[in-house]
Amino acid sequence: MAEDAVLGYLAQNGDLADSRKFANEHGFEHDEVVNVIKSLNGFQYVVATEYEEKNWVLTDEGKEYAAEGSPEFRLFSAVPTEGVSLKELEAKVGPTVFKNGRTNAMKNKWLVMGKELVTRKVEHVEDRVKDLLTKIQKTESVDQVGIDELKKRKLIAEQKLKGYSVVKGINFAPKRRKAVTSLTRENLQRGDWKDLEFKEYNFAAKGLPSEGGYLHPLLKVRDRLTTIFRMMGFEEMPTNNYVESSFWNFDALFQPQQHPARDSHDTFFLQTPSTTKFLPEDYVERVKQVHEVGGYGSRGYAYDWKREEANKNLLRTHTTAVSSRMLYQLAQKPFAPKKYFSIDRVFRNEAVDRTHLAEFHQIEGLICDSGLTLGDLIGVLKDFFSRLGMSKLRFKPAYNPYTEPSMEIFSYHEGFKKWVEIGNSGMFRPEMLLPMGLPDDVRVIAWGLSLERPTMILYGIDNIRDLFGHKVLSALRS
Repeated sequence: MAEDAVLGYLAQNGDLADSRKFANEHGFEHDEVVNVIKSLNGFQYVVATEYEEKNWVLTDEGKEYAAEGSPEFRLFSAVPTEGVSLKELEAKVGPTVFKNGRTNAMKNKWLVMGKELVTRKVEHVEDRVKDLLTKIQKTESVDQVGIDELKKRKLIAEQKLKGYSVVKGINFAPKRRKAVTSLTRENLQRGDWKDLEFKEYNFAAKGLPSEGGYLHPLLKVRDRLTTIFRMMGFEEMPTNNYVESSFWNFDALFQPQQHPARDSHDTFFLQTPSTTKFLPEDYVERVKQVHEVGGYGSRGYAYDWKREEANKNLLRTHTTAVSSRMLYQLAQKPFAPKKYFSIDRVFRNEAVDRTHLAEFHQIEGLICDSGLTLGDLIGVLKDFFSRLGMSKLRFKPAYNPYTEPSMEIFSYHEGFKKWVEIGNSGMFRPEMLLPMGLPDDVRVIAWGLSLERPTMILYGIDNIRDLFGHKVLSALRS
């Protein structure tokens, strides 16, 4: 056992000067001896001092020259006294030896290379290169000139070796006593506790690192989006109301009450509480008028608007309901331009497939200012998505009840190998903004998209259902 051998050697000799030499002489692996020394040093059985020494070792080419001779010597040896033709000499020693040995043989003035014939210039030569390499193999000393010559030809390489010198420590004993970690009842009953050696507590030791999980891909992209919005000067809107009234979710957005989106097939309505109790009555009246008879340059929808429909509670179908509340609050104060964003959950009663879920996240961004145009919207969208690394964008005209003009946003999905719709955008209609009380020249550009689809594109996921459950682990490791 290496530990017994080290302690026994120290007991007889007092010190151990070289751990490498000790390992070689006693048949141990050096790493095994080092582990024993470190352990004994920790318990102060020994005092270990690390050293580092450098030596030279032969490269593969150097080993070949040490065994068979240098190319120039082998080339010289292959030339007979009467000489030999270049072609015959190359065939005799091989193209590699001929190429490598030719230059050095001429440099050493050993050979005369004629156009057709190679002859010796001296009768005898010594293979200095082989001699130097052999000395290094035998760990004999070599002068610096020789070292520099071999280094230049890349026949040797420097090797760093670490080891330990060891002397006895304050707790030295020829045999290590095993320290116990706890006092037992049996130790007390037998009375041997007096002779036990207890392991000291290491109060500076750190505990095991707590195993933390990974951020979910959706949370990673959400944090990234939040940072992008804030870098672009946007303020985050409060999104803590999952339950919303139909008024803020639909009516305030100039979405008619007979719109298919209000049907139970698309919306989760609440049974308890089924209706809201608090709406701004003067604003409700203006919304009612613009729905029924129009105003602000609009003919409206020409139907009987019902308050009981507006009062119905639901799980919000989009975070644009949050935007309608924020714009109404903005209109109640002296106007100041604003940039708002939100990222939170929305709910729709949809069939689940590879690109749709019944519960997902919506990203909402809007800018409210005077004189905004559709060109401003396209420019902001390109800037926004370029910061996400999504430069392949297309825009397609679309219809929304509360924006005109409107555009769908598409991005190229490398996994699907096709263009995928990632969001919707447009300019809020005057029928939505003016009843709130915003000035006539104020325009609002806005866009909304799901958090899941950009995440799928960024992580190369082709099925939205893989973002949830055990399959998401493959995305986490990417």
